[in-house]
Amino acid sequence: MGIADFITLLNGLFGSLAIFFLILAVDDMKGAYNNLKTDYIWASMFCIMLSIIGDIIDGPVARKYSKRRNLGGSLDLMSDTISFALAPALMTFVMFGRMGEATPIWTVLIAISCCWVIICGMLRLARFEFESGSDYHYFTGIASPTNAMLIISACGIIWLQPVSGFGPELTTWDCSFCFGKGEPKPWGDFLLVPLLLASGYLMVSDRKTSKLKHGIPLKLAILQMLSLLFAIIISMYITAGEDYASDLENVLIPFTLFSLSLLLVFVYIIGGEKFISPSSDDEGE
Repeated sequence: MGIADFITLLNGLFGSLAIFFLILAVDDMKGAYNNLKTDYIWASMFCIMLSIIGDIIDGPVARKYSKRRNLGGSLDLMSDTISFALAPALMTFVMFGRMGEATPIWTVLIAISCCWVIICGMLRLARFEFESGSDYHYFTGIASPTNAMLIISACGIIWLQPVSGFGPELTTWDCSFCFGKGEPKPWGDFLLVPLLLASGYLMVSDRKTSKLKHGIPLKLAILQMLSLLFAIIISMYITAGEDYASDLENVLIPFTLFSLSLLLVFVYIIGGEKFISPSSDDEGE
């Protein structure tokens, strides 16, 4: 084992910790919607982000310090499946699966969509390894870390929007066969199913996307990651405060950062091949 292999193992552990935090968060999701009782949700998002950062650095570390690559590919597959497919999907299900009450059709729809993300993530990573994707200067389909950041950004926006002061407040639907009734919910959660289906499809599609190694695309990628990371950290700080009411005025800050992150991810995906710069010196996913 080389240094990069230990980093990859650590990435997998961060993904596992994200799942552990989600198990602890289940109790917070009971009852009516409460966007501030989410200490463990933000901690789970933070662990996924740490795994993404580790995934970025293990490639250069492997090239510089590892003379042999016997375990790296297999470890990457397992670690990335946990951190960038399973953990984000489970996070979405925990946050929005019940929405404070039993709504069988809505819960089943979310569950199917989350399973779709997991399956597509596994297929995407298997294809990356089979096709020796690390030898190319582009990704075929969006990378699994990109998918994770897409899902985290969207979930953060939907969760914080009702108290951000931007857009409509909580709403109650009267369709018990759709989203349930009786308890107020974020208006944007109905966007989750198409978003999850689209993100899974993008991972297994033939659309080429840049590895973001140079120039403005790289700077935008750094801005996107920093926006998402600070959005999570600020949300954790707000949640940790004892006086929730006084902290509500600060929710607009992480909401804006989540929105910026999602916008930049969309720009990256829509841009596709336009951001690809030819290079023969590329690392793996």
